[in-house]
Amino acid sequence: MAMDDVFEKLRSLQDILSEKITLEQDILEIPKLLNTQEEVLSRMKKTYIEKNEIYDKAKTAEADFRNQLFEAESHREKAEKNMDSISTQREYEALDTEIKNAAEKEQQFRKDLQREERNISELNEEMKQRASQIEQQEADLSERRKGIEAEVAGKVAQVNALAKQEKELTSGMDPEVIFKFERIIRNKMGKGIVAIKGGVCMGCHMILPAQFANDIRVGKEIVFCPYCSRILFYEEAEQGEEEFFDNDDSGSLSDLDDIEDEEEEEEEEEEEEKVNDFDE
Repeated sequence: MAMDDVFEKLRSLQDILSEKITLEQDILEIPKLLNTQEEVLSRMKKTYIEKNEIYDKAKTAEADFRNQLFEAESHREKAEKNMDSISTQREYEALDTEIKNAAEKEQQFRKDLQREERNISELNEEMKQRASQIEQQEADLSERRKGIEAEVAGKVAQVNALAKQEKELTSGMDPEVIFKFERIIRNKMGKGIVAIKGGVCMGCHMILPAQFANDIRVGKEIVFCPYCSRILFYEEAEQGEEEFFDNDDSGSLSDLDDIEDEEEEEEEEEEEEKVNDFDE
C-alpha cells in the first residue's frame, strides 16, 4: 500500500477515533449528572428517618402522659369519694390536700398531653409533606435515569458503529501502529497525524534533525515524532517559510531516544488508567 494511501486512511481513522473517544468519555460522564439528585434524595430520606424517630418518641411520650393523666384522675376521683366517709377535721384536711395535689398533677399532665398532641400533629403533617417530596424526587430521578440510560444506549450504539468502521478501515494495517495511533489521539486531544513542514513538527512545533526530516520526506515507512509521538508526513514548506535543516541546531536522532522512551512510558500509563476507568 502506498504511503499516501496509508496517511489518508490514518486521517480518516483519526476522525473516527476522535469521535469514538469523545463518545466514550460522555458515556462515563453522563451518569454523574444523577449524583446531585441522588445526594438530595439521600439527604431527604435521612431527614425523614430522623423526623420519624422524633415522631415515635413523641407518640411514646403522649402515651405516657395519657396514662399519668388517667392515674391522676382516678386518684382524685377516689379521694373525692372518700370525702363522704371522713369523721374528723384532720382527715378532712389531709384528704383535701390529697385531692388538690391530684388535681394539680392532673392539670399538668393534661397540659403536657395537649402539648404533645400538638407536637405530634405538626410532626405528622411535616412527615406527610416530606414523604410526598421524597416520592416526587424519586419519580423525577427515575424519569431522569431512564433518559440518561436511553442517551447512554444511543452513544454506545454510535461507538459500536464507529468501531465497525474502524475495523473495516484498519483491515490489513499494522495492529501495533493502530494501537499506538489510538493512544496518541487519546493523549494529544484528538490529533495523531501531523505534517512536518520546514523541518518542524506541526504538532509540537519542535525542530527535527535534518536526516530524520529527510527520511520522512522519502516516505518509505510510518515515522513517529520523537517529541510528541504523533505520526509524521512530509509537506512542502510554503514560499517564505524557512527549512530548518541545520544539523548543528537540530541534533540527531540518538539525542532523542531517551525522550521518546520516556514519552512512551508516560503515554502507556495514561492509556492504561483511561482504559481501566472506561471498563469500570
